[in-house]
Amino acid sequence: MTRPVTQLIHPSAVISAEAKLADDVRVGPGAVIDGPVTLGPGCSVGPHAHLVGLLTAGRDNVIGAGAVLGGPPQHLGYKGELTAVEIGGGNTFREHTTVHRGMPVGVGPGTGVTRIGDGNLFMVGSHVAHDCVVGSYGIYANCALLGGHVETGDRVLLSGNSAVHQFCRVGRLALLSGASATSKDIPPFWVMQDVNRVCGVNVIGMRRAGVPTAEIQAVRRAFRVIYMERLTIPAALMRIEADLGTVPAVRELIDFIRASKRGICGPACFDPNAQDAAA
Repeated sequence: MTRPVTQLIHPSAVISAEAKLADDVRVGPGAVIDGPVTLGPGCSVGPHAHLVGLLTAGRDNVIGAGAVLGGPPQHLGYKGELTAVEIGGGNTFREHTTVHRGMPVGVGPGTGVTRIGDGNLFMVGSHVAHDCVVGSYGIYANCALLGGHVETGDRVLLSGNSAVHQFCRVGRLALLSGASATSKDIPPFWVMQDVNRVCGVNVIGMRRAGVPTAEIQAVRRAFRVIYMERLTIPAALMRIEADLGTVPAVRELIDFIRASKRGICGPACFDPNAQDAAA
């Protein structure tokens, strides 16, 4: 069964009979919608984009030219199993963005699904690998890369040509500078640059997100305890919890660090000469 060609669907687009598209979905020339793909109202698919099911996307997603959503994992253990991508609403995937399906459950730490929240901007050439869990309202700049099983919080900013190692977590409102990389977890509100170098607190981002000034100042105090008093991380957290543990943003920070499996960059990774977003 072939989907009827309408004014919203270019006649050169190839759309699987298994696809379920809302009535107002736009599909550009040369696009391929392959297998069980579900697109909600208001979505648009640019020229030569390739969507592969199982893929579910909510309303008002914009998928740019040449983007590939739902491609197979880049993993030697993947043998063609049916896994999925789940996308919320209001995301923009610019040209040549790639989002890969999860690894099968039972194959290593595979979860079977890659998840993306709402309102994110994925700029040209950005990549979301298998089994990632991406929050909402983040910005992933040109060629920003998320390795497999990465988790990112809401309103993160990954600058151009930056990379997050597999299994790392990036906390809410954290920022990774351009051409930088991390193999450690990035706590909420932290700014990092180069490779595993900590340089400050994302004060500007916190202000723009409406974080109260008192909470911003408390996070800056917590940052100083960790990186300027030269305590061990457990000792620093005990000090911070005793002094600031009732502040919501600080509580979020403490809980994130304590839950970290890969660990965070400690005082030896602090660069006092770096451009500090807390200045």
